[in-house]
Amino acid sequence: MSGAELTQLSLARAGEMIRRRELSPLELTEACLERIDRVDAALNAFITVTRKEALEEARRAAQEIARGRYRGPLHGVPVALKDMFATKGVRTTAGSRIMADRVPGEDAEATARLRAAGAVVLGKLNLHEFAFGATGVNPHYGPARNPWDTSRIAGGSSSGSAVAVASGECFAALGTDTGGSVRIPAALCGIVGFKPTYGRVSRWGVVPLSSSLDHVGPLTRTVEDAAIVLAAIAGRDPKDDSSLDEPVPDYRRELRRDRGLDGTRVGLPRRPFFEDADGEVLAAVQEALRVLAELGAEVEEVSLPHISEMPAAARDIMLPEAFAYHQAWLEERPQDYGDDVRQRLEMGRASSAASYEQAQRLRERIVQEWRTGLFRKIDILATPTTAIPAPPIEASDLRTTMALVRLTNPFNVAGLPAVSVPCGFTRAGLPVGLQLVGRWFEEGAVLRVARAYEQATRWHRRLPSVAAPLSPGGA
Repeated sequence: MSGAELTQLSLARAGEMIRRRELSPLELTEACLERIDRVDAALNAFITVTRKEALEEARRAAQEIARGRYRGPLHGVPVALKDMFATKGVRTTAGSRIMADRVPGEDAEATARLRAAGAVVLGKLNLHEFAFGATGVNPHYGPARNPWDTSRIAGGSSSGSAVAVASGECFAALGTDTGGSVRIPAALCGIVGFKPTYGRVSRWGVVPLSSSLDHVGPLTRTVEDAAIVLAAIAGRDPKDDSSLDEPVPDYRRELRRDRGLDGTRVGLPRRPFFEDADGEVLAAVQEALRVLAELGAEVEEVSLPHISEMPAAARDIMLPEAFAYHQAWLEERPQDYGDDVRQRLEMGRASSAASYEQAQRLRERIVQEWRTGLFRKIDILATPTTAIPAPPIEASDLRTTMALVRLTNPFNVAGLPAVSVPCGFTRAGLPVGLQLVGRWFEEGAVLRVARAYEQATRWHRRLPSVAAPLSPGGA
């Protein structure tokens, strides 16, 4: 198998080949580094490539496996991190000029858990500056470019994470999601992006945007791959007060229980999720809903209590929390921010304590009403991930960001687990994402529905123009 073919394997398949000693972690890491050398100049997914360290980690993984110390399906598999995650001895820029030379003394908890699972870290990935935007257009490090059409955005803020996975530069990446920043780039780049329940994954050591809305989640090529990564990083962390002590299931084992979708109740919120959306996006999602129904799901229209109030609540929570973190830098170094991020942060200066408190109270009411009402009637919500396909880079502005987050940020306010899976393409060849949302801490149910849909379609097998043909064993 050629190096190009190796980089298009799924994480699960690559991990299994390593377990069986059919593939060396070093061989796989070298293939990814060669891939980065070949395509990243056109894509700009990486801010920092840790070549030397990755090769050392791969050699160590190979030695451990040879000695019978196999750690699991991530052992020896190359991954990468959004440059918001602290990495000991390697700069963590947050996509900013202000943190350009920051070198942490410790790993973030999620970074440490990936390393403990044996993953090989290839480097740090591009993003919207300080994760405060949905386009991935960065004034300091350049835009991460969509591998399906490099004149278009990759989505953000975890832009480099989606690009690197979609283009075969790594097998999985971690991102952060405050208003859709894992799911949006996953949808626009044609891969899987999973946001777990708030509190499921530690945020310790991750540069914050809005502490009560921030989530950490994986971006992968398949749903099974997302389950593998989530299992490695989930669980209580005493260093993070927001992380909750909920049992972490074996997500991959849950996927392997072929229970089908018979009796699964899928709620379809027409308003506002199917309004003012691109016609090709809607057509792809409607076809995906038909597939879910064929698989046995019971699809019914639902209304979401307080949905019209949620965008304002998200704004009234995010802006003051972001401003509070950045206040000193805004006063001392305002010129070091990109214009779009500085303007949004300044909006937080004018936020009132009353509006913040009211938004948090509304949030509590939403959780209570959805828990006791909506989610007793249904198991899963299904919507488009984004209302539009990837726009051109030069068309990126605040209106683009607002259009992209419109369908994702309600589920950050509610703190629900949500996934984006590929569900089609526009006539211009741009990916479309299907968003599936479940009950709190029922990530396994969301993954199961997503996996059933994925296995009934072939969208996840399509590769962007920068990618080599998929090998026969690459699914």
